[in-house]
Amino acid sequence: MLLPTFANILALLICVVSCTPLAVHETRRSAPAGFTSLGAAPDSNMLTLKFALASKNIPGLENKLSSISSPGSSEFRQWLSKDEVKAFVQPCNETVNAFKSFAFSNGLTPTSISSNGDWVSLTLPVATANKLFGADFQDFEHASLTQPITRTLSISLPAELVGHVEVIHPTTSFSTSGFAASRQISPSSRRRNLEEKRLIGERAESETGAEDCDGLDIPMTPACLQKLYGIPTTPATQQSNSLMVTGYLSISPNRTDLSTFLKDYRSDVPSNTTYELVQTGTEGVEPPPADAAVLQLEADLDIQYSLGLVTGVPVQFLSVKTPSTELDGFATALLETNMFLEGLDNPPSVVTTSYGPTETDFGESMTRRALTTFDTHYIHPYNRKICNSYLALTARGISVVYSAGDGGVRGSHDNPSVPGSCESNDFLVVFPASCPWVTAVGATQGIHPEIATNLTGGGFSNLFPRPWYQIDAAESYLKGLSADFPGHFNRSGRAYPDVAVQGGNLDFIYQGHTVHTGGTSFSSPIFASVIATINDRLVAAGKPVLGFLNPWIYANADAFTDITEGHNSGHDCPADSPAFDAAKGWDPLTGVGSPVFDKLLAAAFTN
Repeated sequence: MLLPTFANILALLICVVSCTPLAVHETRRSAPAGFTSLGAAPDSNMLTLKFALASKNIPGLENKLSSISSPGSSEFRQWLSKDEVKAFVQPCNETVNAFKSFAFSNGLTPTSISSNGDWVSLTLPVATANKLFGADFQDFEHASLTQPITRTLSISLPAELVGHVEVIHPTTSFSTSGFAASRQISPSSRRRNLEEKRLIGERAESETGAEDCDGLDIPMTPACLQKLYGIPTTPATQQSNSLMVTGYLSISPNRTDLSTFLKDYRSDVPSNTTYELVQTGTEGVEPPPADAAVLQLEADLDIQYSLGLVTGVPVQFLSVKTPSTELDGFATALLETNMFLEGLDNPPSVVTTSYGPTETDFGESMTRRALTTFDTHYIHPYNRKICNSYLALTARGISVVYSAGDGGVRGSHDNPSVPGSCESNDFLVVFPASCPWVTAVGATQGIHPEIATNLTGGGFSNLFPRPWYQIDAAESYLKGLSADFPGHFNRSGRAYPDVAVQGGNLDFIYQGHTVHTGGTSFSSPIFASVIATINDRLVAAGKPVLGFLNPWIYANADAFTDITEGHNSGHDCPADSPAFDAAKGWDPLTGVGSPVFDKLLAAAFTN
């Protein structure tokens, strides 16, 4: 018998690693437009990859949430504890052991990065990542990035990890900064006095008085919102109930501008009222110059229309420090945010976010093909995993509120500079607003009547099936569409938004100036403030907070003002562009309508 030579042994060892059967996990045909490959990433460059391990029982958690969030259930609002949620979300021992065995056998050390144990990371050289996962990591550049990003067009799983790993990130997903806020400010009618230095207190009282709220072009101030929706000014009493506003790339609101805003628009609230800054994510992150101004504007308006309405409810601002180049921008920011929230023993009762790209920004998915039924295999795994994290958060009694986007039926923003975009009948969908476990908020404007803005996002998800709580409402709207409706969308998808509030013409303070603009970025914190204020009353009465809102919202549609006018073609596309129209009942512009505080408060105490 021939003895094995050193060369034979080495070849065998190499084959153990490189010849292990692989199953394609994610793939795309090419990088998105604007990205150019610089060639193979150097073998010795280090990558940190995050792995989402399969959760033990997500279907069971969905069933539990359905029971505890549905009015009339014997378990209604019996929100789960942190550990109870973890029992559903954590991976089973077999999954944990399979991943550890794979890592250790290849000389790698996994690090757990989530309190539920379903996210782990590995740091490894490019050459090793390519070999273990059948990848071809390349460096890609983009005009908006300050440095290249490393991505692959295909990633596979070794056979022993199939069924145990749901996501490897970042691999096939591309973004620039990824932090497109739901609104954009341009030198147009949406901006006023930005070039003129304003003096604190110079605004005439009549400009902010509630008596001047009528009309489509009148600025919608906190006083107007209080009058329109019946939002009380009585100070909150419960410090255990809080509202959290999220922000990204290390940005936090300007406290001086907040003080000015309160002096001008809420003179009954001490002008030194402020927020608690909470930070998470990667240390030492600075936003790219191109993003800094927009992100600062976003943070300022979000905090001003939260603190400007909740009257005494504690407000936190979560500043997430996520590099836009190294870790795939907004996709990683969502993960960092949700891992932070799931780790809190006493989380806020409401979280509002005014950002959101389209569903396809996280990778190619089932939106590439015509849909008649849902197959979760075709949902991009990152979208699915992030959406499931909202399922886990809402089961703990957290109301997760998202703006619905500012491109009408064309995603985050409509863009007439792109040839054919305004004429396209293929509607784009905003995520995470399209996740069924968040409450999506559209935008209205005007009083007498209150109508949907043309920019308000809304439509039907291409990724997530329609949840139980809105089947009748959405089907009723679809039955009213004409047979020759020109838009292309998924009639079986999760329908959004769920509600709407003002987002057409609002004032806020930026760098000492009054800015007049609009967008669903305002709508999300305004609605979140309504919910946080109701929660204060519930906690004071010894009752649980509202938690996951959507089943309760659709069961109490009569506590909202039905909005029946509007066409969401987008702010910049022509009004005759293909889009949805507002209608009686639920519609994909304003959901079930805008809130009536007293009716919602009564519903909160009775069902």
